[in-house]
Amino acid sequence: MKAIILAGGLGTRLRPLTDTTPKPLLPIKNKPIIEHTINNLKKHGITDIILSIGYKADQIMEYFGDGSRFGVYISYCIEDDPLGTGGAVKQAAKNIEDEHFILIWGDNLMDLDVTKMKQSHETNNALITMTLTFREDVENFGVVKLDQNKIIGFIEKPERSQAPSNLINAGAFIINKKALAILPEGKSNIERECFEKLAEEGVIFAHEHNGQWYPTDNLEKYQKANEEFNP
Repeated sequence: MKAIILAGGLGTRLRPLTDTTPKPLLPIKNKPIIEHTINNLKKHGITDIILSIGYKADQIMEYFGDGSRFGVYISYCIEDDPLGTGGAVKQAAKNIEDEHFILIWGDNLMDLDVTKMKQSHETNNALITMTLTFREDVENFGVVKLDQNKIIGFIEKPERSQAPSNLINAGAFIINKKALAILPEGKSNIERECFEKLAEEGVIFAHEHNGQWYPTDNLEKYQKANEEFNP
């Protein structure tokens, strides 16, 4: 199974750090953010990885090369113009022949058990398996509505008293390529135009992650991750 790491963002909320360095190369415990993700994928036998990149792509390609020094094979899908999460994933997935692939947001750090996630996906015969993680501060995230182990909806940044759960999208998925047919060509948002629509059909299954999870999308979260994440 191949993996796509989505890492093409500008990292505007991480300025001035990203003025000269693309977000995927910002160090956490002396290694670039997505190197930790690559290492975790390798640990679970996922060694064929596509990096979907855009901003300062040349720096990322220079650092990772073909992936051989990390014990994996890395190829690249470059956004010449911003395509949004949906457009970027759809473009990168064109290079995948398998029916299913793993998708990971490049700005989250976690010790995800990819092996268990794959087992869940196969057991449920899911179109999409979405990794969820527990948060107290649900008012800062999109929260999922569940019917047993199926995701049936999302509520964006609810009040704590009105949240349907304490589980949020952790930014790791296994996706059947058929699911991408719902997306238009060109620019799109995979959360709104794919996940939210397909949740109504009961074809997205939950996989709960109980380990480490650190977003790094702003300076405060990045600093916390650098202090607390345990590779």
